[in-house]
Amino acid sequence: MNILVTGAAGFVGKNLCQSLKNIQQNKDRTHPGLQIDEVYEYDIQTAPELLDTYCRQADFVFHLAGVNRPKDTAEFMTGNFGFSSTLLDTLKKHNNHCPVMLSSSIQATLLGRFAGSEYGRSKLAGEELFFDYGEETGARVLVYRFPNLFGKWCRPNYNSAVATFCNNIASDLPIQVNDPAVELELLYIDDLVKELLSALEGKEHHCEFEGVEAVPREAGRFCYVPITHKVTLGEIVDLLELFKKQPETLIMPEIPDNSFAKKLYSTYLSYLPERKAKFALKMNCDDRGSFTELLKTAGCGQFSVNISKPGITKGQHWHHSKWEFFIVVSGHGLIQERKIGLDENGQPYPVLNFEVSGDKIEAVHMLPGYTHNIINLSETENLVTVMWANESFDPARPDTFFEIVEE
Repeated sequence: MNILVTGAAGFVGKNLCQSLKNIQQNKDRTHPGLQIDEVYEYDIQTAPELLDTYCRQADFVFHLAGVNRPKDTAEFMTGNFGFSSTLLDTLKKHNNHCPVMLSSSIQATLLGRFAGSEYGRSKLAGEELFFDYGEETGARVLVYRFPNLFGKWCRPNYNSAVATFCNNIASDLPIQVNDPAVELELLYIDDLVKELLSALEGKEHHCEFEGVEAVPREAGRFCYVPITHKVTLGEIVDLLELFKKQPETLIMPEIPDNSFAKKLYSTYLSYLPERKAKFALKMNCDDRGSFTELLKTAGCGQFSVNISKPGITKGQHWHHSKWEFFIVVSGHGLIQERKIGLDENGQPYPVLNFEVSGDKIEAVHMLPGYTHNIINLSETENLVTVMWANESFDPARPDTFFEIVEE
């Protein structure tokens, strides 16, 4: 299958083309039914004569090219309607009735705040052009009306508030929010690309529009992406400010699967300048080695790394409720645990011994009510242990009590 993508150098085009190439090169095997031979990337910098070749050989067309921020509003119609006409005329010239997808906008409804939008008018004209083409040729026509888009590689200070906010907050630049209560409907780029790949397999989602709302209809005239997020500008900025503080607090905000927060965090990170891609952690060092907190979570504890020098014993304490995992990733050591108190015979409980090594990575529970330690058995190598505790350390309630495991 040969795929033509117009607007290939744009935000959506770049993400889509990379996904298509991953499938083509067998880097992505999640679409076993797709066989992609060529990806034809057409953009404003492409030699115009190549459009003729691409339209002759294409088996599917993603028409993403368009004008968003022209110097003259008249360019909306030229860029969004005019080039669409050229594309469809070229397909007709070669009698190529392959499926064609059009990237339109919710602004084409011309409703509410979109009333009078020249951009919306040009998109609506493009939609009707595509529908007429489908009726004339019998080609499968897929018209998507996208809401606001966000994700990696989106151009800031252009036509995406999310991209601008992410870029500016990541780079310590000012942002302007006139009304934090303004709500946006947002579509994440990975969800969009997933839908377009489904369309390539003939599994697109259809709808009709009631105002600006997409209503699922199996035989609907339009197509849509079923996953969008409605959030206010204030909520977006609050999340981004929280993300920005993470290197200082080490607290990872809650990012449930498929949540807007998770997608926004990925987007924010893609705008980090080089100077912020690395940040220092506070190492608590002494003559025994070091202990460094790595990451904290709001509800699932914290991660740390402990380095013990040769022959050193650390720990020798117990907890009432806190529990931990010790995971040795380098070196050779011994973890010991003993239940607090005496058994029914008035004797200390037996010591549990767990020999551990970075050559065979295992997780060892530090049991509540058991005093425990970790001993570096090597005379030459450091012992490196990744530790997880079910709660972040609270100096006001440390729940940590000294007691030697084995006298």
